[in-house]
Amino acid sequence: MAIEATVSSPGPSELPAPARKDFYFVRSFVAGGVAGCCAKTTIAPLDRVKILLQGQNPHYKHLGVFAALRAVPKKEGFLGLYKGNGAMMVRVFPYGAIQFMSFERYKRILRKKFGISGHVHRLMAGSMAGITAVICTYPLDVVRVRLAFQFKGEHRYSGIIHAFKTIYRTEGGFSGFYRGLTPTIIGMAPYAGFSFFTFGTLKSVGLAHAPGLLGKPSSDNPEVLVLKTHINLLCGGIAGAIAQTISYPLDVARRRMQLGGSLPDSDRCLSLSKTLKHVYVQYGIRRGLYRGLSINYIRCIPSQAVAFTTYELMRQVLYLN
Repeated sequence: MAIEATVSSPGPSELPAPARKDFYFVRSFVAGGVAGCCAKTTIAPLDRVKILLQGQNPHYKHLGVFAALRAVPKKEGFLGLYKGNGAMMVRVFPYGAIQFMSFERYKRILRKKFGISGHVHRLMAGSMAGITAVICTYPLDVVRVRLAFQFKGEHRYSGIIHAFKTIYRTEGGFSGFYRGLTPTIIGMAPYAGFSFFTFGTLKSVGLAHAPGLLGKPSSDNPEVLVLKTHINLLCGGIAGAIAQTISYPLDVARRRMQLGGSLPDSDRCLSLSKTLKHVYVQYGIRRGLYRGLSINYIRCIPSQAVAFTTYELMRQVLYLN
C-alpha cells in the first residue's frame, strides 16, 4: 500500500494534459492493480507455504517455513510453489486497484465532509479501504486458497472455473464463497488501518524532517515529493510487520474457515469464535494462532518494496501526481 506525500498540489491548468481528470479513475485503477500483481507474484512461493502451514496440511504440517519451502519443489515440482497464483492474480488486480483508489477517496471524504484529518483519518481510511477491497474480491480469494492448499495427485479442483462450480454446487451456492468473511473483515480493519497509519506516519515525519535525505521529486510533477525506493522498503517493512502481528490470529481463523471441507476438522471451524477456540485448544498460541507468522515477516519486506516501488512508478508514468 503506497501513499504519496504531497508538498503542494498544482492546479488543473498547470498539469500536463494526461494528468488532468480525464480517465483518472481508469489510470488509478491500473496503477493499483499492477502494483498488487507485481508484489504478490514476487512472494507467491511464501504465500503458498503460509497457506499450507496455516491449514495444517498433512503433507507439510510437521515442517517449518524453510523446510516447507525446500519440500514443496521436491514433492510437487518448482511450479508447486506457484500453485494458486493464477487465481491470485485474478483477485489481486482488482483488490489492489480498489484498495488504493478507495483509500484516497475515503481520505478526501473524511477530510471534507467530517473534518477528520491527520493520523486518525489515515487509520480510518486505511481500514475502510481494506474492508471495501475484501468484500469486492472475497470469492476469488476463497478459490485461490482452495487451489493453493491442494497437494499434487490429490486435486479436488482442476482449475479456477471448476473450483467456482464445485463450491457453488456443493457448499450452499453463493454463501460458500463467503466462508470466513467475518474474521477477514475484522482482521482487515486493523491490518489495513495500521499499515496505512504506520507507513503514512513514518513517511510524513521523515519527509518533514529530512526531505533532502529521504525524498525526491516525482518525475511527472516536481512539486510532489515521494520517498526514495530504499526508504519505501524500510517504512513498508515496518508497517507490514506491525500490522501482521496485530491481526495474524484472525488471518489464521479466516484461512481455516475458507478451506472448509478441505480440512478434516472443518465442522469445528464454522464461526470465528469456534475456529479461534479450536485452534488455540488443539495447537496452542505459537503452533496454532501464530502458526506461519515468521513467513509473514519474511514476506513483508519484498512484498512492500515491490508494491511501493511499482505503485510510485505507475503513478508517475500515468501522471497521477
